[in-house]
Amino acid sequence: QVQLVESGGGLVQAGGSLRLACAASGRTFGTFAMGWFRQAPGKEREFVAGISWSGSTTSYTDSVKGRFTISRDNAKNTVDLQMNSLKPEDTAVYYCARERTSRWPREGVPQRDYEYFYWGQGTQVTVSS
Repeated sequence: QVQLVESGGGLVQAGGSLRLACAASGRTFGTFAMGWFRQAPGKEREFVAGISWSGSTTSYTDSVKGRFTISRDNAKNTVDLQMNSLKPEDTAVYYCARERTSRWPREGVPQRDYEYFYWGQGTQVTVSS
């Protein structure tokens, strides 16, 4: 069983920064792509950023490009999301997720939520204007 635990959410003013962290259990962490999703009240869950098993390939939704950075440390079983220049529209619950099926050794980053199987409990990010 894989467990994902997010941390680092909170309340921040527009223009500020937050760093989300996701700690994963399991010895095969380094062979799976990881992703961050978010869900705002009344909206569907959306892909925010993803990173391949090696960390060599990343993908971002257009609205966060240039502001958010995803990274991972396979030795520590962690994946982080650095969020800069935050906007009120970034307010949401952020979820860490692990892809359903490893594509190792091929590179790639899934972007659809059905391509992910394990999910964290979520962490709230609130950006005030």
